[in-house]
Amino acid sequence: MFEDNQNTTADASLQPAGLKELQGQAGPAPREAANLNLDMILDVSVTVSIEVGRARMSINDLLKLSQGAIIELDRMAGEPLDVLVNGTLVARGEIVVVRDKFGIMLTEVVSPEERLRRLR
Repeated sequence: MFEDNQNTTADASLQPAGLKELQGQAGPAPREAANLNLDMILDVSVTVSIEVGRARMSINDLLKLSQGAIIELDRMAGEPLDVLVNGTLVARGEIVVVRDKFGIMLTEVVSPEERLRRLR
C-alpha cells in the first residue's frame, strides 16, 4: 500500500505565477498579420483533381467490367467539370488542349459562401 508522507496542506512558499501584461505592445496590423499568415502556407502542396462525373454501381457490376466497357456518368456532355482541391469544390471549367496535353480553363470560381454551404 502506498503511503503519502508529505504534508497535504498548501505550502506557504508557493506563489501564483504572474503573467506579463501585453498592453502597449504593438503587433502587426491586421492586414499585415493576414499576409504573414498566408506567407507561411504558400509552399504547402495540395491535391488538385478534375472530376468529369460520377457513377454508382454494385461490386458485382464492377467485377464484370472489361477493356472497352463504357461507364455512364451522371453528367451530360459539354457540362462544366468540377475542380477540387483536397476534395473540396473550388471551381468549374472546360477541358482544353495545350501543347498536346489536357488542361482545364476555369469558367467559374466557387464563392467562399457556396463552399461553406456545401460543407454543411
